Amino acid sequence: MKNIIITGTSRGIGYELALQFANEGHQVLAISRKTQKALIEHKNITCLPIDISDEKQLAQVDKLINQSLKKVDILINNAGALINKPFEQITMEDFEQVYKVNVFAVAQLTQICIPFMQNGSHSVTISSMGGIQGSMKFPGLVAYSSSKGAVITLSEVLAEEYKEKGIAFNVLALGAVNTEMLQEAFPGYEAPLSAKEMANYIYNFALTGNKFYNGKVLQVSSSTP
Repeated sequence: MKNIIITGTSRGIGYELALQFANEGHQVLAISRKTQKALIEHKNITCLPIDISDEKQLAQVDKLINQSLKKVDILINNAGALINKPFEQITMEDFEQVYKVNVFAVAQLTQICIPFMQNGSHSVTISSMGGIQGSMKFPGLVAYSSSKGAVITLSEVLAEEYKEKGIAFNVLALGAVNTEMLQEAFPGYEAPLSAKEMANYIYNFALTGNKFYNGKVLQVSSSTP
């Protein structure tokens, strides 16, 4: 059984992932601002209700790993922030808010986890098709899409930096999935995949993908958006 850290577990894909790993006997540290009763009551889940955009709050993860997990087998950077505004209306504060969650928190959490990761550990970052160079882009998502592009490059560099230690870093660039975040970006759009279906794919990739990939970006999309 493995020790798993997942961010953004209060809803959608992250929530489904936490339950799936825990139901299969893995130990899960579920990180999100809000916690769900099903996660709190699960014997294999430890909930940490923090805002990952706050450096001081995120630093609590280090203490918790030292106290209980001791090692990190899989880190899934799933949390995401999205602001949908025309470019001329978006503020630098909006940009900062999105980047703190989508990029800076990923970097800080990875720094915290690295000392507890070993040969065979796997970091999976959830990006978006909007962050893929050459993919279709959509108005209003400039902060979100650019942050998702940034985190792809971050993971590629980390894969190179830690390949000798056997720690793999991969990115899944997701297409449309029926989540609350999708509705924030594309109100009324019906995606072909449910959060549970995508969570099932990510679950299997997190456990085995590092045997086949390192420093790669896999496009997981069957539709546009």
